Amino acid sequence: MNPLYHKASFLASASRLNNAPADQGLEVAFAGRSNAGQSSAINTITQQKSLARVSKTPGRTQLLNFFTLDDTRRLVDLPGYGYAKVPEAMHKSWGGMIESYLSKREALKGVFLIMDIRHPLTDFDHRMIDWCQHFGLAVHVTLTKSDKLSRGAAMDVLHKVTGLLTTHYQIPITVQLFSSLKRAGIEEAHAVLDQWFEVASGRGVYP
Repeated sequence: MNPLYHKASFLASASRLNNAPADQGLEVAFAGRSNAGQSSAINTITQQKSLARVSKTPGRTQLLNFFTLDDTRRLVDLPGYGYAKVPEAMHKSWGGMIESYLSKREALKGVFLIMDIRHPLTDFDHRMIDWCQHFGLAVHVTLTKSDKLSRGAAMDVLHKVTGLLTTHYQIPITVQLFSSLKRAGIEEAHAVLDQWFEVASGRGVYP
């Protein structure tokens, strides 16, 4: 496993894009419907227990949270969406923030889209993928909580989601199973991050 991700540390939070860190280097964003396991996935991938806060109240995180890996690479935790009982105006502001980030952030290389394997491809998920396709961003779907299903049932969902997405979208989309509880899928997630962060290329070999 690449030690780069274990060195992740909190950099900054931003309530809007113009308060974000300088738009340079490379970023990978994590997005997902609230309660899909987004923060847990970030913590598991970085092998840190509390890098991203896991709130007991879904939808509590309403900021863009930036985590630095090194001088040129960052992970970005986008606000969760769609579960919390908050005013509709707040939901709209979250959506506007995410769309603005996806459309304007030059450093953004791709999006890890977190889905609960028991409830994949929600309206929010399709909206996110539509945005990514419009802005030409690669998507890696991470089917979290795969331990909640049998291996056979989890593989069925994996194949179904992969088939649907690759049929209906023209952008690069990959799909994997993931379990924070069982710590399963970390190496596969690292492999995607390695590609997007160019850690094996001449631009960014990580020692």
